[in-house]
Amino acid sequence: YFPVRDAAGTLLPAIVAVANVDSPRPAQVRAGFERVLRARLADARYFWDTDCAQPLADRTAALGQVTFAAGLGTLADKTVRVAALAADLAPALHADAAVAARAAQLAKADLLTAMVGEFPELQGVMGEAYARHDGEPDAVALALREQYLPRFAGDALPASPAGSVLALADRLDTLCGIFAIGQTPTGERDPFGLRRAALGVARILIEGRARLDLPALLAAHAARYPGDAAALPAQVYAYVQDRLPAWYAAQDIPADVVDAVRAGGFADLGGMDARVRALTALRARPEAASLAAAHKRATNLLSQAGADGAAAVDPARFEHGAEGALHDAI
Repeated sequence: YFPVRDAAGTLLPAIVAVANVDSPRPAQVRAGFERVLRARLADARYFWDTDCAQPLADRTAALGQVTFAAGLGTLADKTVRVAALAADLAPALHADAAVAARAAQLAKADLLTAMVGEFPELQGVMGEAYARHDGEPDAVALALREQYLPRFAGDALPASPAGSVLALADRLDTLCGIFAIGQTPTGERDPFGLRRAALGVARILIEGRARLDLPALLAAHAARYPGDAAALPAQVYAYVQDRLPAWYAAQDIPADVVDAVRAGGFADLGGMDARVRALTALRARPEAASLAAAHKRATNLLSQAGADGAAAVDPARFEHGAEGALHDAI
């Protein structure tokens, strides 16, 4: 079944359905399609009416009865951790802290509704719809849907600041939690979708031009998870960075450029991206090869002389003005 929309994107009361038979009675086939769809729409209407009888906010207490993952507590525990992360993320993404906090509190409430129980793919979508029905602020409702963006490679990113905060906080909590209990992906197995979550973190920070010291943020929250809190930030940050070469490769940026920038040890993915693109632009210039060769030659000479770069330079021993000019320029 395919829904039909008009040129403005408005849903029309019509469907296109496909059958793999060439029936001599198309009207009967059409009636069959309509009968099945009518029943599903009646179910959805029933679920909507039932769910609207209880506000989303009233469902949050029951999150304590739903396990998130063994060793990481319940969805209520996850909500507390996500809210704490969101509070620290809000300033870096220019989001309203109160909106981010309210969205974090309601983020998983729609998982307990009858509608999402029957149609799991509507998580977030129904969270937004029920939040609007309950009179929550528009920014809060929108963040509930955007928390799941991007769903796949190339998908749209959250468009609102609060949505970006919630999407980041949720993914970072999952990454930290699963790393902490030792359930990191192996081979093709990635039951918690950590690769997708890590790439989502990278894209939101880079494409959103956020400036954030990610390891420092993770270190501030590492004690909330089991295991070695000291090692956790570096492990998670390295895993996020490991997703970058393939992402850049799709943009025709070679892996050695990414590796060169990554070797600088930068904690800000936005800053890393700026350097990757600057180095890519420099590399395309005709003088790049000569510059690299000169730098390598100078480094080798300094190494052979036992010198440690500029720290070993004694301007008092200069014999020519050009030496002083070069030192000042460097």
